Amino acid sequence: MPPAAPSFAFVCGPDDFIVNRLGAERFAAVAAAANADEFSREIISGFAANVDEVAIAVNRFRDAVQTVPMFGGKRVVWFKDVNFLADTVTGRAEGTREQVAALQELLEKVNADEVAIVITAAPVDRRRSFPKWCEGNADFTLAGSDGESAGEALAGIAVEEARAAGATFGDGALELLLAKVGPNTRLLTEETRKLSTYAGADAQIEEVHVAELTPNFAEGDFFESADRFFAGDLRGTLAALQRHFFNGGDARPVLSALQNRNRILIQCRVLLDTGELRPPSEKYGFDKAAWARAAETYAKHFGGDMEKSSYQLFTQNQWYAGKLAAAGRMPPLRRLIDNQLEFIATFEEIVRRPNDQETVLREMAVRCLAG
Repeated sequence: MPPAAPSFAFVCGPDDFIVNRLGAERFAAVAAAANADEFSREIISGFAANVDEVAIAVNRFRDAVQTVPMFGGKRVVWFKDVNFLADTVTGRAEGTREQVAALQELLEKVNADEVAIVITAAPVDRRRSFPKWCEGNADFTLAGSDGESAGEALAGIAVEEARAAGATFGDGALELLLAKVGPNTRLLTEETRKLSTYAGADAQIEEVHVAELTPNFAEGDFFESADRFFAGDLRGTLAALQRHFFNGGDARPVLSALQNRNRILIQCRVLLDTGELRPPSEKYGFDKAAWARAAETYAKHFGGDMEKSSYQLFTQNQWYAGKLAAAGRMPPLRRLIDNQLEFIATFEEIVRRPNDQETVLREMAVRCLAG
């Protein structure tokens, strides 16, 4: 005999936005297959801040599953936003473990002919027994494969979103979008839709579209001032600073942007000088194979922390780092170190002269770029 069909669907992954989007699609498909009207559909929140709320969520789900449909037929229940399966204080609590065991017992007894269930959970500690049981007993979906990096997962989302809108990404456009948006799935999706609409149906999203239409949300970087500064363009830097302060800006985020980019460039410069990286192409960035070799050699010395940071070159997008290094003339290491010392001195001067922030930054730009 063929194995029985799974009695419920379980969608999980690290990103709640992706998981919920897949869950919504699954819920709609299951409801359509069951021919369930609005009275036969129910969504229960599984979000819980403590053990007591876990018990409340599980009990509400139990009531929903065991409720008899008003007009007969089949019920469809979505247990949404389940967050107590993660490796958190609430997730590790004994009371939560008891509720999860009760949830598993309930699911084992579900009659698939009477009720269809979709469960979405993010994040999930897959080392626990319940997620392992779900893998073997549910219609299981993991949003993002284990071997897929966060960058690859985000790139895949953007590509799929653009394809759904009838658009594609041109050379460098996707990489720049990821660099400007950062690891924010919702924002990435919305920006991709905006760019697709601008490009038009059956068109290509170009790098220039991203540069002009997408603000840099990642880490509050200020592209214009930093771009002009590291291109060695004194006049352009001063003009960018004037526009920034005219709009009521503050010196600290500009200075932070300069420091962040300078730290990346110092690391690039060292690897270029030792020959471990070859000069990058502004179009294609650093050579991927050389980048991977350098990352394997040096990334371990940063303590294993791979959260995006200007302190760790290999947490950056390889294309984006290469684009930064290729833009304009790459300064020598001595100049980059002098820049960093200037930025420190400038911060101290801003503390002393808080009412002269624009003047302090303009003086710093002149010292660094006029020579």
